[in-house]
Amino acid sequence: MTNRKKTTQEVLPRFILVSLVLFLSSSPSLRAQRDPAEPPAGKLAPKLLPRPAGAISRGEVDEAGMRSLIEQLVACGTRNSLSSWTDPKRGVGCGRDRVVARLNEIAKNSGGRLQVVVDKFEGTGTRTNNKPADMENVYGVLPGSDARLAKTVFIISGHFDSRASDVMDPNLDAPGADDDASGAAVSMECARLLSRAGPNGQEIATRTPRWGNYRATLLFAAVSGEEQGLLGAERMLSWAKQQGYTVGGMLDNDIVGADSAPGAPHRVRLFSGAGDQDDADSPSRELARAIEEIDGRDAVRLIFSLDRLGRGGDHEPFYRAGLPAVRFTEPLEDYRHQHQTPRMENGVEYGDQIKYLNLDFSGNVARANAEALRQLALAPAVPANVKLGGGVTPDAKISWSVAEDPERAGFEILWRETSEPRWQVFQFVTSAGDTVLKGVSTDNHFFAVRSVGKNGARSIAVAASAPRTPPF
Repeated sequence: MTNRKKTTQEVLPRFILVSLVLFLSSSPSLRAQRDPAEPPAGKLAPKLLPRPAGAISRGEVDEAGMRSLIEQLVACGTRNSLSSWTDPKRGVGCGRDRVVARLNEIAKNSGGRLQVVVDKFEGTGTRTNNKPADMENVYGVLPGSDARLAKTVFIISGHFDSRASDVMDPNLDAPGADDDASGAAVSMECARLLSRAGPNGQEIATRTPRWGNYRATLLFAAVSGEEQGLLGAERMLSWAKQQGYTVGGMLDNDIVGADSAPGAPHRVRLFSGAGDQDDADSPSRELARAIEEIDGRDAVRLIFSLDRLGRGGDHEPFYRAGLPAVRFTEPLEDYRHQHQTPRMENGVEYGDQIKYLNLDFSGNVARANAEALRQLALAPAVPANVKLGGGVTPDAKISWSVAEDPERAGFEILWRETSEPRWQVFQFVTSAGDTVLKGVSTDNHFFAVRSVGKNGARSIAVAASAPRTPPF
């Protein structure tokens, strides 16, 4: 066979490939990614229990019922917390009556399991002219069935009060369809979905009733006084403590009705604050991570911030108390339709009217809240005293404690790169105490522990903390 010279066209591709390989292998940015393996033998592959069966489906959400409640609240004209509590047709008392009527209907369909509470109190702040003002919150309480966890409460809340451009004028029209009849409707829809449904998501009419099988207590709230300075939320926190509850998580739904950007419906934003613990996120951020893991990244957009810039919400008093509390809010807000007296101005319409809402989006939000609450209320207690040890050694050491629970399968030890937002499961263990992570540096990752039920429900993760001390 006669040898021939290879053409430039034949040689050039191989030259380019070899050059590219040499460049990439010498690239400083890629060399930096070649880290030692932790653990040296390679990452573990723990066998994980599946999530609880019977997830709430989107088709179970009653959008028509949500719209009906929003329409009834808007029809009250205003729900300013300083307006009338006794007028049945206009004012904040009109709004309270509509919420109570809806909860009573839901309670009846729950077989009486759901308890309706009207909590009357006085609130004082700069937006009440620093004088005590009458306020009322409405709660639907679904007691937990497990004596070990019945005093742990998971709360979902929206506020039923509204405001116009002048928050101090109770006579101005303030329809408040989005802010926050939408959040109140989401809370009430979750009450309907979870009080009629057991852990398997089955209808009461088609099975032996088991709707009391949520281990923890659920509280479905619609509060007043939000626009007057989060007065209703502060009261709800005090009320929960007075009842002897430990707040396992608080889900605030505020402005969850509109999604007008092209391509709707989009993901709902989920806000969570960082807390003040060194090298570990707050319980609120762990709640946000848990919700995203339950509902999926296509449903929830994590926003690692306490709230929108210059704004506040009813989750804040709980967050400030060190409790897990987050806020759901629509993807992009239209400020022409928030906190505005209805009017036309320079050809622009202002006012928070129902015609600007997207109930397809709100239904998604209701489903996301309901499924998160369902799984959290089915989970074992969170681990306590989660500590990180093993500094200046080749191995990380995790320790924790928790009360005995025959319904718990074990614990998942979690880890993540310090720059990564989400946890991965490092190892599954069946007992609390001390666990050594061989060949894992205490400095290259963050660690946490969460409880896992035999039903597959996970508790909120608890970050492993360790005091940072200067060298001696």
